[in-house]
Amino acid sequence: MREIKSFHQAPPTLTNQYDDDAMLQGYLRHALPPDVLAAIEPELREMGEIAVELAQLAQETRLEEPRLVPWSPWGERVDHIELTQVWKKAEPIAAKHGVVAAAYDPRFGRYARVHQFALAYLYAPSSDTFACPLAMTDGAAKTLLRSGNQTLIDRAVPRLTSRDPATFWTSGQWMTESTGGSDVGLSETVAVNDGADGTSGQWRLYGRKWFTSAAASQMALTLGRPEGNPPGGHGLALFYVECRDEQGRLRNISLNRLKEKLGTKKLPTAELMLQGTPAELVTGDTVGGVRGITPMLNVTRTWNAVTAVCSMRRGIALARDYARRRFAFGAHLVDKPLHADTLAGLQAELEGAFQLTFQIVELLGKEEHGELSEDEAALLRLLTPIAKLTTGRQVVAVMSEVLEAFGGAGYVEDTGIPTLYRDAQVLSIWEGTTNVLSLDTLRALAREGGLQELLAAAKKWTDVKDPALAEAGQRARHAMAAAAKWVDAASKQGSDEAEAGARRFALTLGRAAELALLVRHADVALASGDRRARAAALRFAQTPIDQVAWMDREDAALLARG
Repeated sequence: MREIKSFHQAPPTLTNQYDDDAMLQGYLRHALPPDVLAAIEPELREMGEIAVELAQLAQETRLEEPRLVPWSPWGERVDHIELTQVWKKAEPIAAKHGVVAAAYDPRFGRYARVHQFALAYLYAPSSDTFACPLAMTDGAAKTLLRSGNQTLIDRAVPRLTSRDPATFWTSGQWMTESTGGSDVGLSETVAVNDGADGTSGQWRLYGRKWFTSAAASQMALTLGRPEGNPPGGHGLALFYVECRDEQGRLRNISLNRLKEKLGTKKLPTAELMLQGTPAELVTGDTVGGVRGITPMLNVTRTWNAVTAVCSMRRGIALARDYARRRFAFGAHLVDKPLHADTLAGLQAELEGAFQLTFQIVELLGKEEHGELSEDEAALLRLLTPIAKLTTGRQVVAVMSEVLEAFGGAGYVEDTGIPTLYRDAQVLSIWEGTTNVLSLDTLRALAREGGLQELLAAAKKWTDVKDPALAEAGQRARHAMAAAAKWVDAASKQGSDEAEAGARRFALTLGRAAELALLVRHADVALASGDRRARAAALRFAQTPIDQVAWMDREDAALLARG
């Protein structure tokens, strides 16, 4: 029989994800003092190697998903969640390498957050979404520290920030109910106090949490409405829950089911019932719980942006390696001008998202160490929701292009590429959808300002000598100025006018801030002979930045209704 020879395409492979990332290394060289970088670089390089190993395991166990085991063989209700191999391996790695703990390590002061989120950036894309409970764990630690409740701080924070896998805890964030996701004021969970005076006894929670993404965690922070409290967000209180007793049994909690989702399938997202679950007030107040979760939301939104950025980076790394291997039409794809141009555009989007996200990370670190100026505090309040919503939109667009960069192979499940695409879709939803965060941006401006501080910062960021970079910086400032002019005029016409354009306004500020920060970084990099960052800034400057424009609301309503 005649032997048939056939071509076999080599798949894309990953090398050490720290050593392979010139963007990350260039940023760290300019953002950190040399002694801090020298101290943390071995840890980052080690995490870069771990990321490759975890990614390989994730691909080998691609079909594994968490499984809910409601009953024991002898009829006892256990509601045990059997986790995937990657999750079982990822959790001790996260603890040991301080993916949460590094943020609370005093060694590096305000640079602790850069250290932590650089680790998370390397770790998250390989973790089968274990970064989700880590984000909530980090948010819970900060919320408890800010609460002033020393009993809970002593009880939980050492576990949430532990580097010992044997004592490390993760935390859930149980806010979403079927009455509403972002509108937590509609929460139906009732908090009952069994004390004689209705306040000094044990609090117990009754209700259904519709979407809980850390159902296997040891604790959770959640909202409930004490009996007799008024409706709305102000009537909610913030509660601390330990999920299991010393024997490992759930404490009056039943898991109805694990959700079947579009993506993040390795993440055990549960619908659960609270049936008299013991709980403790976090702040001591029986009202104002929504305000109490603000520290958590700021942290988890930052995690969301970092996850969006590193997801883009992972997709582009695979697409770039594939382009070096794939030979078609007489050359490797990376040498084809059009394909090279496509990859360059994706890299520019990534670098803009990276610069904005790590600007938030830097400001967060300064805030936590008392080094934030008033102007920087205004920037942090304004840019946190903007960074989350902007990067959430970018990652969806970038991952769609990444999938296409593999041709038909990108559409085939066992290559693993569709998983990257599906998982990206949630990043514009978690921690507030694009529209919700756009409205948050308007509210932040109305309450606390920040727009003038952003305009001033952009002017400083884009004060550069390189003519091409200066022109790009001018484009960023013009877009911000147009946005400022629009929001001022829209606000004078009424809240409906401002609300209708809030999304385009927020995205304009986000993309303009990314461009301004790219210009700043490119200028610094040029001083050390690095022209790659300049190329990224100039390519990003060619993309749509200014999206603010008036649209007649009657026309918009007509189109919305089809």
